[in-house]
Amino acid sequence: MAPFEALYGRRCRSPVGWFEVAQSRQKSYADVRRRALEFQVGDWVYLKVSPMKGVVRFGKKGKLSPRYVGPYKVMRRIGKVAYELELPSEMDLVHPVFHASMLRKCVGDPNAIVPLDVVGVVEDNLTYEEVPVQILDRQVKRLRNKDVASVKVLWRNQQVESATWEAEADMQRRYPYLFHSTQA
Repeated sequence: MAPFEALYGRRCRSPVGWFEVAQSRQKSYADVRRRALEFQVGDWVYLKVSPMKGVVRFGKKGKLSPRYVGPYKVMRRIGKVAYELELPSEMDLVHPVFHASMLRKCVGDPNAIVPLDVVGVVEDNLTYEEVPVQILDRQVKRLRNKDVASVKVLWRNQQVESATWEAEADMQRRYPYLFHSTQA
């Protein structure tokens, strides 16, 4: 029996043992935040890109360069942690198989992403003018002593579910061409 064990009633942990204890403690802390990444065939994912110093990628430089690009469709799973993506023709030089840590799941509908060329002119402050396409419905709400007419407007680059109710007088003033076709 070692003198430490006789004095304290337990075995002494040597510095070699401290390393294993610290390592297991760090692993338990890391495992709490770790999540298993699994994607199914047909899922949409974003691809992580790492900015290189001084290189302009995807139209931005430095801190403003995007961390993820996409979304891209998962074509097939290769092994436990690799996935093949359907990349566009501009990325022909990039090998289409990526580790799961390079991917982030696309939450939402990837078909709702509108390409810039469809939007039209984007201003310097990243705004663009949304143009109404059609009047879908009309309603009149009765307030205490007046009637308020509103119309349901379908906007360009939007789906029917995202049509909005606007004041009819304001819409007639700004977009009179929408009302000439509906009143005929």
